[in-house]
Amino acid sequence: MTPDNKTLKPLILEDKNLKPVSTDSSTNTKSDFIPLANASTNQIKNKDSNFIFFFGVGESGKSVILSSILYYLSSQAGVLRPKLGTPNTKEAQVLLADFFENIRQGILPNRTTRDQVTRLDLIFEPNNKSKKVPPINLTFLETSGENHKDISRGGTYHSSIEAYLNANIPLTFIIVTSYDNAHLEDTLINEFLDELERKGKNLKSINVILVISKWDKSGRTDVSNEDELENFINERLPRTNTRINSYELNKTYFTIGSIENNGGGERITLLNLAPAEVLSNWLYQSIVGYPLDYEGTFWERLKFSF
Repeated sequence: MTPDNKTLKPLILEDKNLKPVSTDSSTNTKSDFIPLANASTNQIKNKDSNFIFFFGVGESGKSVILSSILYYLSSQAGVLRPKLGTPNTKEAQVLLADFFENIRQGILPNRTTRDQVTRLDLIFEPNNKSKKVPPINLTFLETSGENHKDISRGGTYHSSIEAYLNANIPLTFIIVTSYDNAHLEDTLINEFLDELERKGKNLKSINVILVISKWDKSGRTDVSNEDELENFINERLPRTNTRINSYELNKTYFTIGSIENNGGGERITLLNLAPAEVLSNWLYQSIVGYPLDYEGTFWERLKFSF
């Protein structure tokens, strides 16, 4: 976590104006995820990266958030490509192609396979030319929501997940709960935070953000002001809210846009990348310390002006 993290505010986009939120299927597509089975701590290769771990139960929206972040980074923020020399380079290329083709066709990702970890080793090169905004390695980790329920009441994760949580690697955590089921997951989220502390993760010094997904089910695709999101989290997730505020962690909301159910499954009818931009900017700044839209040093701005 960077020194600036405590002052970082997740943002929402309404049209193209930024404002702070808070400080405190059926398809005919290819198989959605290419998992790595039964990894152990000693088998984790290529640790020179920034690992992003998604937490959330089944159908919470983790895969949708992941695919929208990847699409935003590659279509608007820069170049995103598989990292060469990793065990899953070819699989990552296939998965990225499926993600990008599907999201523009309104197709939502399939559910993740239980007891396996989807690992995407990528390199992101921002469009920003400032030396303060360099290319970075990103490794996204996604697991089945059913596996996250395993830690309830003192349970343990599958070994494929334990491997990453126990390894000495830089981890960023995106905790996802949906608008319609958040009130059912307050205890489980706290058990996950307990699990991180048991594994020696200091919640005050790691990057964590709480995301309320499927915000479109509220009847809106944005929030009217900070208090709307704050009041929702405080009402539905009181213990989680207290803990996040105590550790000065971050929170925001997410929607993929307009979704309709045509009888054969849900499809996206209007894609909204604004929440993906918010999460992407938070993720990059949490890792690097500078925002993706950093205007550059004085000399860089002078050079860019010519």
